[in-house]
Amino acid sequence: ALYFCVPFREQLLEYYSNNKNPADVEENLLTCLADLFLQISSQKKKTGVLAPKRFVQRLKKQNEIFRSYMHQDAHEFLNYLLNELVDILEKEARATKSDQEISQKIANGPTTISSNGPQKEPLITWVHKNFQGILTNETRCLRCETVTARDETFLDLSLDIDQNSSITSCLKNFSSTETLNAEDKFFCDKCCSLQEAQKRMKIKRPPQILVIHLKRFKYIEQLGRYKKLSYRVVFPLELKLSNTVEDADAEYSLFAVVVHVGSGPNHGHYVSLVKSHNHWLFFDDENVEMIDESAVQTFFGSAQEYSSNTDHGYILFYERLVAGSTS
Repeated sequence: ALYFCVPFREQLLEYYSNNKNPADVEENLLTCLADLFLQISSQKKKTGVLAPKRFVQRLKKQNEIFRSYMHQDAHEFLNYLLNELVDILEKEARATKSDQEISQKIANGPTTISSNGPQKEPLITWVHKNFQGILTNETRCLRCETVTARDETFLDLSLDIDQNSSITSCLKNFSSTETLNAEDKFFCDKCCSLQEAQKRMKIKRPPQILVIHLKRFKYIEQLGRYKKLSYRVVFPLELKLSNTVEDADAEYSLFAVVVHVGSGPNHGHYVSLVKSHNHWLFFDDENVEMIDESAVQTFFGSAQEYSSNTDHGYILFYERLVAGSTS
């Protein structure tokens, strides 16, 4: 799915070609992923398989969770990978910046300006430019009507799901208003006391690549364990994000789906659906086949609680459409 996220792939390969000096670069998850993408993109053969051995070895070396034979969650893995890439890019950017500052100081001679310690500005990497959006958390005091807004960034949205629903309704629920009362009262700075309040989360700035994670694994108190929800959740090929603060309507086109195959949360298998050159492809390990666009619907989930179909859409990748263009 990430390979077929074209802007991400192009920027990763560009970064790699600009920094490719094996003597200087210490191997990390970023270089291993870039090397894997390069092998795929520069492949002359029309068919065949590339095993991501180096990447998986590096992943195991870096994170002990992946060293066992236990099954791991694709959403947690995606989060770990993107955050790791961001950390590597930020470290490199800071190292470059401090090198430049040192050479500047040498060139300009000693200065007498004293600083109040290093100011850490948030760095915007090309990973952020693709995946990062901004949420705003608004809380309105019901006594004085003052609205307190707090912004937070996200690389993906995790949505609660209901049976026979859609991505649009899940997004509406995500942004719905919640009343804070009783033990959950809000401390209002203006009233200087705990007050009843209304709270809601809105998408302030939509990302270029919108990654939606459907919460298909839920802890059931009565059972004392996690259960997989096979709910039918319709995800459209074209998605309109309304109720965003900065853009009236942000329009998106679906280009990849990570599907969880299996009836339970502790085991299973992942396959991917990917759109490339206006064709949908189905990836299942080394098997790749072209599928009809209508086949995407078979991964919405099951309308009945017990169904023989265990292949359900789990992570959705949408690319933002430029105004006036079609996918």
